[in-house]
Amino acid sequence: MWIGYCSTCQKELQVPPGLPCVQCASCHSVVEVAPDPRITNPPPPQLPTPRPPVQQQGSKRAVICGITYNDTSVTLEGCINDAKNMKYFLLNRFNFPESSILMLSEEETDPNRVPTRRNIISALQWLVKDCKAGDSLVFHYSGHGFSLEDKNGDEVDGFDETLVPLDYETEGMIVDDDINELIVKPIPIGVKLHAIIDSCHSGTVLDLPFLCRMDRTGRYTWEDHRPPSKIWKGTKGGEVICISGCDDDQSSMDTSVLSKEASTGAMTFSFIQAIENGQGTTYANLLYSMRSIIQSAGSDMKLRRRDKLRNLILTGEKKFRIRQEPQLTANEPSDLYHKSFSL
Repeated sequence: MWIGYCSTCQKELQVPPGLPCVQCASCHSVVEVAPDPRITNPPPPQLPTPRPPVQQQGSKRAVICGITYNDTSVTLEGCINDAKNMKYFLLNRFNFPESSILMLSEEETDPNRVPTRRNIISALQWLVKDCKAGDSLVFHYSGHGFSLEDKNGDEVDGFDETLVPLDYETEGMIVDDDINELIVKPIPIGVKLHAIIDSCHSGTVLDLPFLCRMDRTGRYTWEDHRPPSKIWKGTKGGEVICISGCDDDQSSMDTSVLSKEASTGAMTFSFIQAIENGQGTTYANLLYSMRSIIQSAGSDMKLRRRDKLRNLILTGEKKFRIRQEPQLTANEPSDLYHKSFSL
């Protein structure tokens, strides 16, 4: 409090600090308050320190499925190795807790972990259940993939893509429409799901609306794969990206490049190698690097086709190519050369 004087009646005024004006008690004039002559540099008013925004810490969860179809006419060699390599990779490279990784393979002793159609569907339901903003989800599948004639008119090319469970002969395959319903449509805002699918005919196996069509120089455009039927194939606001082994009309391969005894999927191998070699900084760099690894290795990778199933089951008149080019699909298009990759 300091003493001033009314400019109208010259009466003494008691002025609280910081007020721009004050009313005289005698003449009731409103008087502008000059700075207190005793204070040359008045301190600024003290404002409360703002708190930093709360960073929402999400959890990590993964389903890993590897099927070799042992003791059948369509046996594959590298799929369980793919599953083991992917688990090790998620644990050590991206810090997934071991308790949050659900493994399905023929080596599992728990009957609920054997990759039957029912168990795979249950695992996918677990993967997305109660997910919340900040969560990172991963679905890795290594096994047979197949292509069936589309029955509901939601495919641009007229064919549904499928995953092939261990008991497909009695229980049927898992069609892309079902996969989309299970793990794409439920994803809410702030949740990210990556599907890493190492199988034949897997380019659009999640039925995502947009496909990145990349040429051999690394240039790409987005193809609109939203169904003519206008059926919604997107998410509830979250992000879903699928990196698959090959285009819908191509075959995926096995390779024994890692060792003379161990066989792996060429796609799973190239995915891990690209990231470990520092070539997975963005999604476009990752996709281009995966393709380059498979293409340049050529005969050194001892590639073996995974499409034995097609030799036993014929569908439609669709022609399939031997060349393998990993694909990327997404629920929304983006600038893949500026979009950082992370799990």
